[in-house]
Amino acid sequence: MKILIVCSGRPSNDNWVFEINRSYVYEQAESLKKLGVEYNTYFIEGSGLLGYLKNYKGLVEKIKSYKPDLIHSHYGLSGLLAALQRKVPVITTYHGSDINMKVNQKFSYLASRLASENIFVHEDLAAKINYKNKIHLIPCGVDDKTFYFMDKQDARRALGIEENRIYGLFASSLDNKIKNYPLAKESIEKTKKGIELIELKSCSREKVNLLLNAVDFLLVTSFSETGPLIVKEAMCCNCPIVSVDVGDVKSIVKDISGCIIARYDSDEIAKNILKIIEMNKRTTGRDTIESYSLENIAKKVYKIYTRVINNKEENK
Repeated sequence: MKILIVCSGRPSNDNWVFEINRSYVYEQAESLKKLGVEYNTYFIEGSGLLGYLKNYKGLVEKIKSYKPDLIHSHYGLSGLLAALQRKVPVITTYHGSDINMKVNQKFSYLASRLASENIFVHEDLAAKINYKNKIHLIPCGVDDKTFYFMDKQDARRALGIEENRIYGLFASSLDNKIKNYPLAKESIEKTKKGIELIELKSCSREKVNLLLNAVDFLLVTSFSETGPLIVKEAMCCNCPIVSVDVGDVKSIVKDISGCIIARYDSDEIAKNILKIIEMNKRTTGRDTIESYSLENIAKKVYKIYTRVINNKEENK
């Protein structure tokens, strides 16, 4: 089974470097490789519709040389580009911003109508582009080998941070407006505990693992999410979580002590942060995250690959 993965980014050594931190695309591809899938990549350079369309000739040449059984594109514009050629069936995965952002929505609408199969990481996405055919709901998988539970003080010593201070981890960079840092900042200040809120920005996966084990809680205040993946990574590390009801966070942390869903209200968020600090213990999140592991997600994607390829052979 030969798959061509189409997405934005560029290769760097043995790993991938992405425009918007899309390492989970690489992780999914590597998990599929373990199931016997041979894959190659076509990285799109440029932005916007015209930028993507300039890659069409290069993509067609890649298809001719590699001869894939199918194409798996990630994000709506990538899917639209891939589906413009009609010789190789296309599966497109929609990750959120390609539908939630109005400027991208129309491209994802067209891509979904041209693809052989469509995968959505959240159930709300299909409705937003009025897609009523069979929906494959497959969230982004979490690497439970890279993210694992370790002693808090060991993690703090590895990071070189104070062992007795209270730390929170903000779920993204502070200047990302969608992540709603002003609400996080106001909530932290209202606790009056001198909490240091660490910014999650430009960190390796290994450092993120250390941070999730070192901090007292993860704080999510985003206006919009389809995951977020950081919540699943926190669950792997048994890290307490205080989050607004955004994306699928509520369903992921359901019934886990030390994982709290709050309203978009700084007083309520502050109150729940204080509750987490008072509890002063890790969660049992790792025990419930298995269904989101990369291996299990890859198996679901593999089944779709097999069906599409079989249908292609039957229709020859």
